[in-house]
Formats: sequence, structure tokens, C-alpha cells
Amino acid sequence: MSEASVAVHADVDLLAQAVAARLLVKLLDAQADRGEASVVLTGGRIAAAVYRAVANLPARDAVDWSRVDVWWGDERFLPAGDPERNETQARAALLDLVPLNPARVHPMPASDGPAGNDPEAAAAAYAEELARAARPGHAALPHFDVLLLGVGEDGHVASVFPEHPVHYESRPCSAVRGSPKPPPVRTTLTLPAINTAEEVWLVAGGADKARAVGMALAGAGPVQLPAAGVHGVDRTRWLLDRAAAADVPARLRSLR
Repeated sequence: MSEASVAVHADVDLLAQAVAARLLVKLLDAQADRGEASVVLTGGRIAAAVYRAVANLPARDAVDWSRVDVWWGDERFLPAGDPERNETQARAALLDLVPLNPARVHPMPASDGPAGNDPEAAAAAYAEELARAARPGHAALPHFDVLLLGVGEDGHVASVFPEHPVHYESRPCSAVRGSPKPPPVRTTLTLPAINTAEEVWLVAGGADKARAVGMALAGAGPVQLPAAGVHGVDRTRWLLDRAAAADVPARLRSLR
């Protein structure tokens, strides 16, 4: 059973620094164990702060970035290079600053990419890319050492929104139409794919996230609150600042 933990940091800046340090340690441990590492990135304000913090830590140079696979948990279905794309954000904050192997960086297709302006085709193409990276004869997904998720005010994770039809998808990657947050068209890993990660980290900061975080940790239903339905195979980490942890029972908190 997945081990769950909650770590609470004083403010959002310290949260970003702590997540960055944890991420470097996780990548280093994975490379020590397997010779390589894989991470699934997310988007958003705190994610960008985490990536900038990783780029600024001296320990970043201890990671063999050429042996890191980079995936994304979801993406806004926009043209390549659009500033609203999670890929664009991650490249500017970190990926363009470290010596990654371009063949091991796997962005979700853009709306002007080979799949064309068809999010269903884009999702299918990403599922095929995931399958190609899986071990022969094994499941249709590669190994994910750590998968990062933000938590929306409504409890959504990646682009799986409350009571949205994508919640019921069994395919690893799905198109999302009618997203309640702009832009309305997206692609996302589904909950079954997310839950194959060795570790899932849910990162949230700010008072506007407190209700969703508290409800998820109290056992809310995953259809109504997708954050309640995600977990790592080995570990699920909730990494929060004090404002986001306001509704978390004291017995669950580990203050940092």
C-alpha cells in the first residue's frame, strides 16, 4: 500500500525550495538504483518556482541530466512555444539550463504539431510515445520515479477536473474538451496512468487551496475531488505551505 505523508512549510518560497531539494535527491537516488531517472512535470506558479529553484541549486550538477527522462502530466493544447504551455514554462525555468538528452524529453503534442489541431489524435500520439518507452513485454507505460501535481482550488489534478468525463478514462492519455479553466482544450494523463508512478507529489500553496487539500486528505470522493484519487505506488507526498494546510488535521502534519 502507498505510504502517505504531509509536509508543511512556512511559506510558498520555502515550499518551492524544499520541493526542489527533494526532487534532486529523488533523481540522484533513482540514478544510483537504476542508472537513470524519470520525472513527470506539471505546470503552474509553484511548479515554475520549483524548477527555478532546481536550476539555482549547486546540487543540480550532481544529476546526470543526460540520463533523465522528462514527461508531462498535462498540457494546454496550444501552439508550440506558446507562453501558456507547461512545456514552455518548464523549458524557460529549468530544462534549457541543464544538459538533457533531447531524445529523452517528451512534451505533449502542440496544436500545430504532427498530430494537427486534433486533441484526440494528440492524446493518442502521446499514449503511443509512452508505450514505446515502456519495457518490452511490460505495461504500456514507462517507469515514473516521481510525478509532480499541482492541486486546483476545485481539487483538480493535471487536467482531470471534478465530475468531468475524463475521470472515467482508462486510456493513459486523454483529450479534454470543455475544461472549466482556460484554455478549454487540453491533453492529460488519466488517473490510472498517474497512479502508476513510484511516487506522486501533490504540491500546493496558498489559502485558496486549503479547502480542496483538507477535503482530499479527509477522504473525499475522487470523482468530485480528483486530488483524492491519486497516489503513488510506493509513496504519496503532500507538500504544502501553512496556508494550504490550514484545513489539514494536526495529526497528519509534519511541520518543516
